[in-house]
Parts: sequence; structure tokens; C-alpha cells
Amino acid sequence: MTTARHDKLTELREAGLGALADLGFVGLDDDPDDHPAIITGRKATRNHKLTEGEKEANRLLSRERAVGEHGFANLKTWRCLTKVRMHARHATTLLRALLVLANTEIQR
Repeated sequence: MTTARHDKLTELREAGLGALADLGFVGLDDDPDDHPAIITGRKATRNHKLTEGEKEANRLLSRERAVGEHGFANLKTWRCLTKVRMHARHATTLLRALLVLANTEIQR
């Protein structure tokens, strides 16, 4: 969470953006109830077991996050990020194009 705060991930709301995050980012969002910028699942504790609704919400969140996680796994497998030396905006465009091409090939 320290890295997320350092990299200004908490300023997503001002930019009009949002993120789906895993349980490692619980507590990062400063206004989670009204307008969440970072959506995380619910954690169970010893004293608070998850309800069926919370479990279902966690499953739905995991299903949506899986698409991005698979994309990052492909990029790591290809090791194409080790040689990228460009502005983040251009790298983002390049990565989007690579993921579209990879997913198009996989779905054939």
C-alpha cells in the first residue's frame, strides 16, 4: 500500500478513473462508501464470517480481475516489458495493442 500511495494510485478519483484490486489493497481508498475509486473484495476475520452475498461479490470481482491478470501473465511470459524504454503513455498504447492481438489469436 505504501507503493500505491507513493505512485499516486490514490488519486484515481480526481482523474475520473477506478480500479479493481485484490485484498492487498483493502483500506487504500479514502472514501469507499460513496464513490469508490478502488474496488476490493471483502475479508473474512475470525469474528466476522462472510455472508453468501459477500462471497458472491468476491467471486464476481475475481472474475472481472482475471482478464487483466491473464493479460499481465502473458506479458510477463513474453518478457517484452524488459526492453520497453519509452514514455508511459506510449507504452500503454503498445501494451493494449499487444493484448488485443494476443486475445484475437487465442480466440480463433
